[in-house]
Amino acid sequence: MPKTPKPEEDVINVATPPGFDAQAIPIHEIRSNDKKVSPQFLEPEALKLRLQNQPDWQPEITDENRHVIAADIIAKRQAAGKVTKAAVLIPLVLKEEGLSVLLTQRTNHLRDHAGQISFPGGRMDPEDLSPNDTALRESEEEIGLDPKRVEIVGHLPQYLTVSGYSVTPVVGLVQAQAEYVLDEFEVADVFEVPLSFLLDPANHQVRLWQSEQGGRRFYSMPYENRFIWGATAGMLRNLYHLLKV
Repeated sequence: MPKTPKPEEDVINVATPPGFDAQAIPIHEIRSNDKKVSPQFLEPEALKLRLQNQPDWQPEITDENRHVIAADIIAKRQAAGKVTKAAVLIPLVLKEEGLSVLLTQRTNHLRDHAGQISFPGGRMDPEDLSPNDTALRESEEEIGLDPKRVEIVGHLPQYLTVSGYSVTPVVGLVQAQAEYVLDEFEVADVFEVPLSFLLDPANHQVRLWQSEQGGRRFYSMPYENRFIWGATAGMLRNLYHLLKV
């Protein structure tokens, strides 16, 4: 019987093929035994202080990150003269019942990550002075989020994606907006998920995809009828690691 890789072990990393159905991949493990985030860090002020005064902590390197490094994807994209820097906004919406995370569902016809759930964001433009500028500009363009409603409170480590981007996650506290104006070409829907749900390790599934070239593990965080996985889940997992310390 072949050995089943453990989450701590290295496996051969390969990019997912066209039409890859992440939701159909079996669950390998649920991280329910991981340390929980203290409830205080789910509150705006404590979360803000933690992001602005980060202790020593270790971000989690996913198989996606390893594959990008091993295949030198970003360097090859740079050599071709393509943009490799990007930023997303992790919008934490201030609500009476607690913080919630604002997420988008991408349209099905896009070239990269079609139909997937993601944070608002995208490539850095030449006029963007910082990842903050990119995250706020893209959020306004994609979902009509008013930048004046966003208080940027910190950043997470850069996340490397198989599409060839080094993404800076920008964390912002957001005053709730009555409605969002979606870019119909890029965004099919926008919705919220309680932060407490997304940062509970009992909701962090490790799925293991096996192919002839090897295997790839990735996180998923299903919520109601939404399937959150891949880079979005990986960035949320890093927010979890920062806050659990």
